[in-house]
Amino acid sequence: MDELVVSTEVYADPEEVYEFLLDFPGYARYSKYLDDVQTLEGDGGPGTRYALRFAWWKVAYTAHSRVTGVEPPARIDWEITKDIDASGCWRVTPAEPNDGSEGDVDPACEVALEVEFDPDSASSDALDLPRLVSFDWVLKKAIPLIRTEAERVIERAVRDLEGSTRDVDLDVYVDSERI
Repeated sequence: MDELVVSTEVYADPEEVYEFLLDFPGYARYSKYLDDVQTLEGDGGPGTRYALRFAWWKVAYTAHSRVTGVEPPARIDWEITKDIDASGCWRVTPAEPNDGSEGDVDPACEVALEVEFDPDSASSDALDLPRLVSFDWVLKKAIPLIRTEAERVIERAVRDLEGSTRDVDLDVYVDSERI
């Protein structure tokens, strides 16, 4: 399994951040490639199912996901339910108070997006590709976009949570040779 974790500090109440992250349909506002998220069933809790409509280059795909667990206000677990072995979570952790140094501001929490996936499990039948375009070529081009897109989503979400734009320091952990 390949793994990607993108995290940052957010200057917002952890409970507010958690509720914000429960709004899966709102994610389309933050992603360059996610056009729409429809709730198929549920209210955001375990068992809630979503259809996520992605578009990139000449490829369009609808991923189906399911919330597998929640621990308010700390964690939302999810999985992709067809075409690829992928899962992850949003984690919200209250920040530790700083040492009181002049000018330091305590962040209210750390937010992390954790994703695990197996690109080799992706189903080539899931995409209607143009002639002369191989599924392997699409994977080779699309997989590196996962990191960039995760970073973009976090930065844009922080902007809305905090109500202003700032340089967001991201911590990125990657356990993959493909990302």
